[in-house]
Amino acid sequence: MTYAIPVPLPSALVEHHAIDLDRKYTQGWGMHVNDVATAPSGELYVLSRVHRHTYGVADDEADPAKADFSYVLVSRHAPDGTPLAVGVSGQTEYLRQDTTFGGRLPGLGEDLWWAQALCVLPDGTLAATGAGDQTHLVTPDLTTVTARHAMPRRRHDDGPHDPFASSISTTPAGRLLCTTGEFGLYSYGSLLDNIVSITDQPLTPYAKPVLRALAAMEAEPVRQTEAELRPGVLYQGEPVGMGHRPRPSLTEHLTELEPTARLWDWRDARLGRPAVVREDLFVVPVYGHIYRGGSRGQRFAFTLISDQGEFVGQLGGMHLHRDSPFTGHCFEIVADPVSERIYHLNRYGLFAWTATGVRAQRLDLEDKRYRLLKHFTLADCTPAGDLILVHRTQHLLLRIPRPDSLGDLGQAAEDALRAYAKERTALKKQWSPASWHWTDDTAPVHRL
Repeated sequence: MTYAIPVPLPSALVEHHAIDLDRKYTQGWGMHVNDVATAPSGELYVLSRVHRHTYGVADDEADPAKADFSYVLVSRHAPDGTPLAVGVSGQTEYLRQDTTFGGRLPGLGEDLWWAQALCVLPDGTLAATGAGDQTHLVTPDLTTVTARHAMPRRRHDDGPHDPFASSISTTPAGRLLCTTGEFGLYSYGSLLDNIVSITDQPLTPYAKPVLRALAAMEAEPVRQTEAELRPGVLYQGEPVGMGHRPRPSLTEHLTELEPTARLWDWRDARLGRPAVVREDLFVVPVYGHIYRGGSRGQRFAFTLISDQGEFVGQLGGMHLHRDSPFTGHCFEIVADPVSERIYHLNRYGLFAWTATGVRAQRLDLEDKRYRLLKHFTLADCTPAGDLILVHRTQHLLLRIPRPDSLGDLGQAAEDALRAYAKERTALKKQWSPASWHWTDDTAPVHRL
């Protein structure tokens, strides 16, 4: 079992742009891991970003060592963490990027720049999704983009109108649990996630399945027109849009369930990425408005809905202030459909629930045994039931093996952290990272 897995930058990219890996992020560059997806084979796919803004250098700077750059990386790793391949895509507004790593050429380019999540489809194809209901399909070896689906992120922008979903998760039977956006949510002109839906047919490079809407976060987006109806997202056989979508909405359900709640507590709420608990049950995060001055204590909920769109309930046992996911914006939730367990990690605890929504475990991160988990973000639950966490500054993945029971979660986490620390020490000697930035010259680099 491998517990610590580095997420490296391609050496060729680092050398081409003469990146100073010891330079602080506040000085104009940075790297961030966005998501992790695990294939049934155990191979890991990691979505990350790296950028540099050189402040004051001309936009058409030809010297790659001085020029701005912005790339999205999708890396493929063997189950033991060995890098196998890297797919690289550049943001096309940086016109002078070397075409080896992106640049203004046909391809994913600026489309993949908006990618926020990964999913391994039942046939092994990798789906990269993000804002604007953009979905791009990539072959498992990261060499070829086989399909592109995109939509303007703002209401009146020009551009392609062939969207699919902003996030995808697979069910045990191979169906796709998706989120899609709508214009007009809270009077915004941008496309915001609002609909949870499921497919009954596969997504292939040649065809998009129809999405069957199960739930809406907000009931009444405003000032929609017939032009904004979604023919690929149906509710009761009709396109979602205008006054037609599942009712009551999730926020209406939550307001009715909580006697102390007020409708405006959910004003400007957001929809998180759903997780599959079992074939017919899903957990959907909903959280309230994020304020600049701090949002700890704001309302949030992890709602349970069925594959028929029924509101089943919500996960219990979390305190609005003491367990708030707003600290650090930790709204991620994952599930293990095999054992029907649900997990959530924020700055205060690692939580676990049964499929009925009963909290079975809370590991307090003030406990010195688990304190290091404060530095991690929950990214994935593998088909084997292992949790994959991402260290926010050291660009390492932590694997916590599936415990025999939820009562053993604390021991599993403690053992994993102990093994992780030993493996990290060995990796530092082997890789010699610069300020926790790892580089690799063994995995082939593909321009997507």
